[in-house]
Amino acid sequence: MQAPLPPSRHVPPTWVRTGTGGGGAFAGAADQPDPSATPPATEPPANLTPAEPTALPLPDYFAPAPEAAEPLLLPPPPPESFATLRSEDGRMTLTNQGLELNGEQFAWRELEGVDVQPVRWLLGVLLGAFVFCGFLLAYLQFWLKTMPAVLGLGLGLALLAWGLRGTNRWRLHRPGRQTRYFALSGPVGSWLQLAREANRRIAQRHHETATAAAYWLQQATLQRLPDAPAEATPNPYPPA
Repeated sequence: MQAPLPPSRHVPPTWVRTGTGGGGAFAGAADQPDPSATPPATEPPANLTPAEPTALPLPDYFAPAPEAAEPLLLPPPPPESFATLRSEDGRMTLTNQGLELNGEQFAWRELEGVDVQPVRWLLGVLLGAFVFCGFLLAYLQFWLKTMPAVLGLGLGLALLAWGLRGTNRWRLHRPGRQTRYFALSGPVGSWLQLAREANRRIAQRHHETATAAAYWLQQATLQRLPDAPAEATPNPYPPA
C-alpha cells in the first residue's frame, strides 16, 4: 500500500519587473514621478518683451561677387597695307584690295581661304606607260627596228612626263557661296607660296574687321547708357 501524498499548497505568482522602461501595464507606483518634487513653472515678467531675431552675417563666400567693369577697347589701328605680288605667268595677282585670278576680282573679306592641290592627268600617265612598254616589248621581240623603237619610246616618255606634271587646282572658298575652281599649270612650289600669302591677307582683313566692329559696338552701347540711374517706381500695392 502506497503512502498518502502530502497535502499540496497553492502559491500565487508574483510579477517581478526586469526592464528599465518607465511605462507598462505592470509598472508600480514607485516608477511614477512625485508631483511634489517637480518645481512649479515660472512665468516671465510682464515688462519683458521677446527680443527680435537678429540677422547673422553671411560668410564671405555667400556674398555677391562685385561686377567686373568691362575694360574699354582701344581704337582699332589703321588697316595694313599689302604689297602687290604676281605669279610667274601673270595669271594671278595679289593686291591690297583683293585677289585677281584670270581677270576676275575677289575681295579679301569675300574669301574664307584658298588652297592648292596638285592634280595628275591620269590619261597622260596611262598612255605614256602603255606606249613606252609596248614599243620596248616590240623592240625586244625584234618586231621593230631601232629607229621606230626609239621614236616610240620617246613618245611614251613624253606622254608620261606630261601626265605626271599635271596641273595645280586652285580652290577659292567663299562663305555662303559656291566654291570656285581654277586650273593653273607650273611648278607647285611658287603656287603654294602665293596661297600662304593669300591666306595670311584674308585672315588679317577679317581680324581688322572684327576688331573695328567690336570697338564701335562698345561705343554705341556706352552712348545709350543714361548718365544717372533712374529712381525706382514705388510699389502701389502694400505687402501682405
